[in-house]
Amino acid sequence: MKADIHPKYQPVVFHDISCDFKFLTRSTMTSKDRITWEDGKEYPVVKVEISSQSHPFFTGKQKVVDTGGRLEKFRKRYAGK
Repeated sequence: MKADIHPKYQPVVFHDISCDFKFLTRSTMTSKDRITWEDGKEYPVVKVEISSQSHPFFTGKQKVVDTGGRLEKFRKRYAGK
């Protein structure tokens, strides 16, 4: 493999902002925001809107998460039909 062409693979905390759930894993994603984890070390934190903790498939609960007005656009487009 060529050296210095791959992104850095490091520990990252993902924060599900819809239910305030955080989990530590490894990823190539990065962020300027940092968080101190349970082990006392600081890690970059990536904020996500949906994770396995809040997704209807995994939770069995239907929950509407409208980002960017998608529901309004859909209803406006198909209101007259």
